[in-house]
Amino acid sequence: MADGHNPPLSYEPSATTTHPHIATTLPPEVVSCLKNSRFLHLATCDGQTPHISLMSYTYLPSTPFCPHPTIIMTTNPASRKTLHLLSNPRVSLLVHDWVSHRPPTRAPNPGGARDGSPPPAATRSSLASLLLNINTSALSSISTTITGTARFLDPGSEEERWCKERHLENNTFASGEEMGLFGQRRPDGDTDTGAVMDDTVRVVTVRVREGRIADWKGGVRDWTVVSEDEERAARASAGLVNGVAPLSAS
Repeated sequence: MADGHNPPLSYEPSATTTHPHIATTLPPEVVSCLKNSRFLHLATCDGQTPHISLMSYTYLPSTPFCPHPTIIMTTNPASRKTLHLLSNPRVSLLVHDWVSHRPPTRAPNPGGARDGSPPPAATRSSLASLLLNINTSALSSISTTITGTARFLDPGSEEERWCKERHLENNTFASGEEMGLFGQRRPDGDTDTGAVMDDTVRVVTVRVREGRIADWKGGVRDWTVVSEDEERAARASAGLVNGVAPLSAS
């Protein structure tokens, strides 16, 4: 059991590059995460104030216009994130493949009713807890962050048209209930979780080439996608074995 002096789970220092993985293809965990996740979180910054948006997205291993893994998103031209991207195209994306739920507390709250989190145990039945545990255990338990540069596609271009079509195909909601929950824009138009396509929407792409995998226990691994020549050079300079830095002998 963790105490005040020992970090929980498998926490490890990660301020610098950790367990680097350098290869010509994305790690399979990242591909699985990008294929299975419903939404991603897009972090932008105008140089002073960071901003995060929940986004629908389309992941493609390549497109007719780019041979590299690509993420497609759309944004309201009057949104805050659009203004951020126009002044600073550097972005960070977070994609995770687990369901986020705060579990109920193990003991009833002695102070009576409370509004914070996690919720008291009485708010969920034993059956609901069982189903939640089964559902959650069936999922993987990793997330990946992706750092890169966002690019607005030229309005009216063939690339924009093609990417819009693929994005709409990938984000057609299966039911009216889902559309009601996720497809409506907020009044400020700053969360694009529905595949809304009109003539004013801007299409944004991000090439997927570097990031970090984190698991639920606190372990992290940095990854980079490079060309074959870059991979050979990286292996030679860092002593990598199959794209991964070997463990040092203790």
